[in-house]
Amino acid sequence: MKSEILATGDEIRSGALVDSNSAFIAEKLEENGIEVVRHTSVGDDISMLVSTLREIGDRVDMAVVTGGLGPTTDDLSAQAAAIAAGVELAFHQAAFENVESFFKKFNRPMTESNRKQAYLPSGSKILYNPVGTAPGFALTLGRCRLFFLPGVPYEMKRMLTDHVIPEMVSLQGDAAMHSRVKTITTFGLPESLAGEKVAGVEAAFPGIKLGLRANFPQIQVKLYGRDKDAALLDRRLTEAGRWTLEQLGRNVISENGERMETVVGRLLLERSATIGLAESCTGGLMASWLTDVAGSSAYFLFSGVTYSNPAKIDVLGVRPETLERYGAVHEETAREMAEGVKRVAGSTYGLSTSGIAGPDGGTDEKPVGTVCVGFAGPHRSFGRRLYFPFGKRLMNKKIFAMAALDILRKELLDAGEW
Repeated sequence: MKSEILATGDEIRSGALVDSNSAFIAEKLEENGIEVVRHTSVGDDISMLVSTLREIGDRVDMAVVTGGLGPTTDDLSAQAAAIAAGVELAFHQAAFENVESFFKKFNRPMTESNRKQAYLPSGSKILYNPVGTAPGFALTLGRCRLFFLPGVPYEMKRMLTDHVIPEMVSLQGDAAMHSRVKTITTFGLPESLAGEKVAGVEAAFPGIKLGLRANFPQIQVKLYGRDKDAALLDRRLTEAGRWTLEQLGRNVISENGERMETVVGRLLLERSATIGLAESCTGGLMASWLTDVAGSSAYFLFSGVTYSNPAKIDVLGVRPETLERYGAVHEETAREMAEGVKRVAGSTYGLSTSGIAGPDGGTDEKPVGTVCVGFAGPHRSFGRRLYFPFGKRLMNKKIFAMAALDILRKELLDAGEW
């Protein structure tokens, strides 16, 4: 059975808001064996909404529509659905109670405009919203069962899980397919080269589809599979995943789609180790990423954004003669920064960055995109110079931070081949 996703609203159509809802819905439907064949975006135009809904009703078996269920005049989904289905809007007492209960819970008065949200197409099924004011609804149009959900992401996600996916899975009946996605996170390969390395997976493992997603500076390699036989699908995906990991080698961060900071944090926990950071060019980005992970207080001790040379000297103990001889962006300076922050923090490991993020400040010897990473551990310390050919400051900061964390990751795995 095939499905579509329709995102409504002028903000989505014009690009003023990024349509993250459709991406989330598609991922969840695919995970449940429901094939998504099309994404559509339509603004707040009643005639366009009606014609699009009728097209979807003739085209697919199931669809999810987001947005347009609010109390304002530009919230048109219920009206458009009623016109498309050839029915009237009718006051739905249960929907009204759903709206009313939300205001009562927060001890807020309900405005008359919110009453509009209780008018749903006659014959539709209410989808209760436990976390917002807008009830959703479901109706059949042509060959298609349509599910209308709010555009607010956390409301949509809750209702998709509670109402939509269970009914969609039930509707598939004997035609239900099992679907699996394996996500492998990599760093250190451009997308084109990563694609070349794993291009043979579809030929080697029939039924497996390959996809690549750039989430700079990481690349996700995705393996998709669909089959009626769940056990066969799991075996095939496991074999394809093993083959893919072999092709990507030491550039694999995670075989489960995890980000670098999650992997590094787990490795530190497993080794009962701690980390201190000294950041110059990355401006605290490594610290921000690591502390985004719940439980990071178990291994994250200290971070210093030692941007100036005096800060490097006074806080970290970098020798003045090192800075005078080599400058701030140098392997020896980075090494002393890492040793200094390890000492200051009292941590197992120290990690540092000093570089030229740009767009100005580069020289022939140290062009924009140059970063020096310092590492200090229980057994050795070193500095490493790397170069990335990006002219944009934020991109350089991100890849500098990721490269430093990757060095730490490899050291934690005892796999650093420098």
